[in-house]
Amino acid sequence: MIILGIETSCDETAVGIVADGTTLISNVIEKQTDIHSEYGGIIPELASRQHMKNISNAVKKSLINSKLDWSDIDMLGVTDGPGLAGSLIVGVNFANGLSSSLGIPLVGVNHLEGHVFASWIDNENINEISFPIMCLIVSGGHTDLVKMNGYNDYELLGRTRDDAAGEAFDKAARVLGLGFPGGPEIEKVAAKSNEEFLFPKAYMKGTDDFSFSGMKTALKNLADKELNNLYEDFKLDNFEFTVNKIANSFQNSMVEVLAKKTIDISIREKCKGIILSGGVAANTILRDVLKDSSPLPVFIPPKILCTDNGAMIASCTFFKIREKISKSLFLEPIPNKSW
Repeated sequence: MIILGIETSCDETAVGIVADGTTLISNVIEKQTDIHSEYGGIIPELASRQHMKNISNAVKKSLINSKLDWSDIDMLGVTDGPGLAGSLIVGVNFANGLSSSLGIPLVGVNHLEGHVFASWIDNENINEISFPIMCLIVSGGHTDLVKMNGYNDYELLGRTRDDAAGEAFDKAARVLGLGFPGGPEIEKVAAKSNEEFLFPKAYMKGTDDFSFSGMKTALKNLADKELNNLYEDFKLDNFEFTVNKIANSFQNSMVEVLAKKTIDISIREKCKGIILSGGVAANTILRDVLKDSSPLPVFIPPKILCTDNGAMIASCTFFKIREKISKSLFLEPIPNKSW
């Protein structure tokens, strides 16, 4: 079965084509980073307008890259939530139009569930383990710990009580005068340091939840203290060294909490494996620490499939159809859609 998936939940206009939920045929991602970096964060109105400009060409490009035509497409999938309302409207309405005009069935997909199924693309090994599987979804808008008991069978165990991991990275980068998005910028400068400041780790003991606001505040206080002292003492040669050290401290603390809690809860829940997904899953340190520390198999999509993409939506659509999830004649966006 050949499925085309559309993803417009935030600022990427993404279209992917996948065969049988596992084989990647085409993956087109139109980014808006240059537009939003000027503001240090996503501007919803700008994002939705840019989706309107990009979506038609993204669909055409994906089809051209696949060397298929519309008669080869068996099913459409589109993210219908959660996400930015204006961005979702563009993708959902475009998918509704395609479905109606071409007579191709359409399925609405939860954006977070899509991230989980990115691990099934071009990865035969994941079929070697059985359920339950623990899923850590870490992105700019979400940090969720979900026990996957089967296809389309999820149990939300924990989530962030304040900032999502990606959001915390963005805010930390802004404090340190780095660019947007913050995750890649923090990782880049942290890699230049092998030293750390003493930094708090918020384990939220007694719960399966996460909290990153305290770590963000600790970074701001540390930056104010250390960087202001350099200015006052005219030691500007040490400025870059100190920024790198602060970034390294922040990143390592966040990675340790994410990895340790995920592994501990996975073992407690008798899971057979762990899936790491979402934009923050592209962080090399998090990928390495989770793999190296876990006694369970860990599955992580390639970095290009960690950030928002249409291929993961196409993959998820296949498994929904296989599990007999109903198709829709007309979808509406659900910005606050939950598990």
